[in-house]
Amino acid sequence: MRQILIFTVAVSLSMISFAHAQADLKHWPKGTSPEEIGQRVAQRFIETPHTNFGKPTPPKNITYSEVCVWYGALTFAKESGNKKLAGQLKDRFDILIKKEANLIPVPDHVDRTVFGAIPLELYQQTKQEVYFAIGKNYADKQWNTPDSLKLKPELQEYLRKGLSWQTRLWIDDMYMITLIQSQATRATNNTVYIDRAANEMVVYLNSLQRENGLFYHAPDVPFFWGRGNGWMAAGCAELLKTLPKNHSQRAKIMEGYKKMMATLLQYQDETGMWKQLIDDPQSWPETSCTGMFTFAIITGVKNGWLDKKLYEPAARKGWLALLTYFDKNGDIREVCQGTNKKNDRQYYLDRARLTGDMHGQAPLLWCATALLRN
Repeated sequence: MRQILIFTVAVSLSMISFAHAQADLKHWPKGTSPEEIGQRVAQRFIETPHTNFGKPTPPKNITYSEVCVWYGALTFAKESGNKKLAGQLKDRFDILIKKEANLIPVPDHVDRTVFGAIPLELYQQTKQEVYFAIGKNYADKQWNTPDSLKLKPELQEYLRKGLSWQTRLWIDDMYMITLIQSQATRATNNTVYIDRAANEMVVYLNSLQRENGLFYHAPDVPFFWGRGNGWMAAGCAELLKTLPKNHSQRAKIMEGYKKMMATLLQYQDETGMWKQLIDDPQSWPETSCTGMFTFAIITGVKNGWLDKKLYEPAARKGWLALLTYFDKNGDIREVCQGTNKKNDRQYYLDRARLTGDMHGQAPLLWCATALLRN
């Protein structure tokens, strides 16, 4: 009888352990691990020429969506210890600055200034000064305007308030600005950059976050666009990773982040996805926002900002849901095309759904990186 009882207890404990393994962020079904998926997406990027938002024409400069994939691939290479991949990504940049310099963007807009995050990441990984100089220049110019530039009155007002002259109060900015400035602090250990990003973030929180925790695309566009909110979620996660715990703006930013995460839990569907318009039941499941939200949740769980029991299952569900849209070529489908702001619900519902677009590839790499972090 005693042996049967011991056996029963052992089996029960084993079942509990197995059940926990099926719900955590470390154990994955075959073919779905962050190591496997991250490698496939990164290799797909290595093989892909510079792209122009899916258009057949070559790009005039490196697009922000390519920057986001490049950054994700670099961080994935670091966390996975893949030196070969890191070398390939470095080579891609070296070729760019030596042979394709015409594609290097001018830091005159948030979508172009974010390019500096790539050389700053390369500097952190290699300590080569050439990358440091390039990246720091981008971060600095986001606040320091060239003398030749005549700013509109509203932009001059932003500068007087200590904000970037590239401020436009589009939700997308809160990834573009916070990433480059956070990267500059990580590379320099100078908190002036993270102070800038934090101050900017608080202004955007006050301007765009609604009572339900979600964000309008812009003050005059009252729709909860999925990827727009994804930019904010991912930007908050990147910022909070580097923002000092005693920073005067941290509590406000953390409050906005947690408020958003709590609402996102309510809108994650039974499959693990979020929609193109988050709160619109007639909208379609969209992969780039799902990836961005999943990254923000994983980062929150790993850093202890979010309740593990509540959010870890949502993160796991989001990751596995994304992979049902991932094909044998290393591309993810159902990615909303690049989107400007417009006060028109149907405009968002009718956006093209792309496959392999870098807006969707990037969050897969961010998630894979986040899952590998301790």
